[in-house]
Amino acid sequence: MSNNHAALLRQLAETLAEDNKTPLYKRFAAVIIQAVRQGLLQNEEILPSEREFSQALSVSRITVRKAMDELEKQGVVFRSRGYGTQICSQFEYSLKEPKGLSQQAVLRGKTPDTVWINKSRLRCNSEIAQKLELAVGSEVWLLKRIRYVDGQAVSVEESWVPLAYINDADDIGISLYDYFRRHQIQPVKTQSRVSARMPDADLKQHIALPDNIPVLVIRQLALDEHAAPLEYSISYCRGDMYVFIAE
Repeated sequence: MSNNHAALLRQLAETLAEDNKTPLYKRFAAVIIQAVRQGLLQNEEILPSEREFSQALSVSRITVRKAMDELEKQGVVFRSRGYGTQICSQFEYSLKEPKGLSQQAVLRGKTPDTVWINKSRLRCNSEIAQKLELAVGSEVWLLKRIRYVDGQAVSVEESWVPLAYINDADDIGISLYDYFRRHQIQPVKTQSRVSARMPDADLKQHIALPDNIPVLVIRQLALDEHAAPLEYSISYCRGDMYVFIAE
């Protein structure tokens, strides 16, 4: 057993022994997520088997299996018959959840970051006006940034937001959706279209990409509870680092 796995088992044993009403499998899963965040577990690392976890921690295999089911659902682990359970190396991003990349990254035990390239006001063209249900030439915010997950640049994103939803773009930190939530603006639904292309020179200025790695282009419209458009975005994502979930 590796030193990392020994330390993981100690953390699990301490957490599972606590007097806590949270179900054991949820506490088990939370420890695994925290271990990924802390770097105790690395991408593609193979975890102990259900039997090994069960014997080492004196918990049922059903508890371990439910924890692994939860972690797989969140995109933290990948399981394959005959090979075992390993920490995911790719970032799974749900196209149906209107949570934004930063929140989804945190929920999957990863660390998000953003480098802003542009925050400016401009008058929208006919395409953006149609998406946001505005008159052509209406002022909107253009937000362009490089998105990072666990220190690696994974995408370049451009967003157009109606002027009414942002008072001061400088108040937007890592996450636009965090800004929305702080101002009681709640995205509840997204509409997404995905296509692929090879990266161009402009994109390679922002993300180091091998010539043979395609870019996934995600066009997404976020809507509030009244189906009013909040944001239209185009994201250029590394095809080797994203897995998109649509169900």
